[in-house]
Amino acid sequence: MNKVILDTNAYGAYLQGDQKVLNTLAATDTTFMSIFVLGELYAGFKGGIRETKNVEILHRFLRKTTVIILEATQETAEIFGTVKNSLKLAGTTIPINDVWIASHALETGSVIVTYDKHFDVVPGVRVWK
Repeated sequence: MNKVILDTNAYGAYLQGDQKVLNTLAATDTTFMSIFVLGELYAGFKGGIRETKNVEILHRFLRKTTVIILEATQETAEIFGTVKNSLKLAGTTIPINDVWIASHALETGSVIVTYDKHFDVVPGVRVWK
């Protein structure tokens, strides 16, 4: 895999030493972190007894030369509109942040590294297996 985008649960698995995630990241040229994943992570850290430590670990991860943070752009928003509409027409819903993450994956041509199955219903998205 050339480019991947980490979902929140895959980042958690990475921290837990999940060998499948570790092997994938080791073999990948570019690892994208969506700003929406970062928001979920920071929200999860808030109020926890390890908030400072978790933020430090995340910042160390984000400084890796192969990691790129994805901001939302107009292109991301246009893709989001298409994805959200196609899911609506299909009568399928997934969490709104995951629509954004899927949009980032489509925008960058990345494979989503996740343990969530609901990305499978997003047209055109490639999911790590």
